[in-house]
Amino acid sequence: MDSLFDEGADDALRSGAPLAVRMRPRTLDEFVGQADAVGPGTMLRRAIESDTLTSLILFGPAGTGKTSLARIIARVTAAHFSEISAVTSGVADLRAEIDRARERLGMTGQRTILFVDEIHRFSKSQQDALLHAVEDRLIVLIGATTENPMFEVNAPLLSRSRVVELAPLSDDDIRAIVHAGIADERGFGGRVQLEPDAEEHILLTAGGDARVALTTLELGVAAVGEGQPVTLAAVRDATPTRQLTYDKSGDAHYDIISAFIKSMRGSDPDAAVYWLARMVHGGEDPKFIARRIMVFASEDVGNADPRALLVAHAAVKAAEFIGWPECRITLSQAAIYMALAPKSNASYRAIDAALDEVRKGPRRDVPSHLRDRHRPGAQEYGRYLYPHDFPGGHVDQQYLPDGLQDRVFFESGPRGWEAERRPEQAGSKRCRDDADEAAPFQKRGGAESEGS
Repeated sequence: MDSLFDEGADDALRSGAPLAVRMRPRTLDEFVGQADAVGPGTMLRRAIESDTLTSLILFGPAGTGKTSLARIIARVTAAHFSEISAVTSGVADLRAEIDRARERLGMTGQRTILFVDEIHRFSKSQQDALLHAVEDRLIVLIGATTENPMFEVNAPLLSRSRVVELAPLSDDDIRAIVHAGIADERGFGGRVQLEPDAEEHILLTAGGDARVALTTLELGVAAVGEGQPVTLAAVRDATPTRQLTYDKSGDAHYDIISAFIKSMRGSDPDAAVYWLARMVHGGEDPKFIARRIMVFASEDVGNADPRALLVAHAAVKAAEFIGWPECRITLSQAAIYMALAPKSNASYRAIDAALDEVRKGPRRDVPSHLRDRHRPGAQEYGRYLYPHDFPGGHVDQQYLPDGLQDRVFFESGPRGWEAERRPEQAGSKRCRDDADEAAPFQKRGGAESEGS
């Protein structure tokens, strides 16, 4: 066992360490939360307690217990436990660890557990260096990552490991950890009193991160001094803003933008603004948000309200020209407009239906009467009927290729501007047989009325 996990050295390090380090759980019974992953009766808990662990990847946000779980394994295993960080280690370090593991296994029969913190930071070649050692069980790998391993860990290494996802801790979990930090001799040994509103503020700002909660508690105690009640003002000064999980390239990024889009599609302006605020708070690129609003304007509002695209374009220009923090107002206006606008995905469905025909259907020629006339032999083409020469600027003639004359790609929805513009001229292949569906929108008279 490396000196990092030697009992004497560990205790010495703990005595002067931050509260979050001193309060790391020492046993599975002290490990708070993650009942689905390591609760009584789970496969992982049985493997740890029986010291039969196989390679695994611990995946979850910061402060959920990945390193703490690795240290618990280090305490209970009979295997040699080594730790390296992907931030500071290279291929040479990995090969040295593997060579020592091979020598250890050959001389003493002792297996090696190798903990790689932030394994997603390893390059492909570094991860490949682990592959054969893991496959031959020369080492048991425990990798920890805040990024989705399905995208950040090589597939061959992933297939030889079990992925264990750790969820953000609940408020009750954080409360239990804070209480332990106050009562336990490794923490403040009962010498600190935390006022109820200060405790609630710690839970709120922690965002499911135990490390943040304990750090806030420690800073609050330092602000007032041991023996004095820790007040709301003290912890508010320690952590003035709430810590919420948001990674601008990981799962939270995609989950929140998905919720944002679905809220606008569901005509819920309150939810749309909330998810927008989560992205603003997380420091998301405003141009990314504006681009997604612009796509939404065509995909989900479309010609039910053509003005939506203009609003979205204005939001894009504002994001480019103004930036944070002022452009949050423009983005909010655009998001609310999209949520309240009448919805139609007819344009989206039309282009995809046409593309499907183009890709899968036979080659179809342009009808001769629609072809360009600036070429020899054009006088033999069929007669083109110029719509402006006819009443209403419309004339019934074939525009689609032969074989598709009666094919309908665009089917307008029953709401908004496109419902009012449905072709109804004599001889049209569409008829306005459901205009009454559009009447409620026409009576309400606008995008905001429709969504309210």
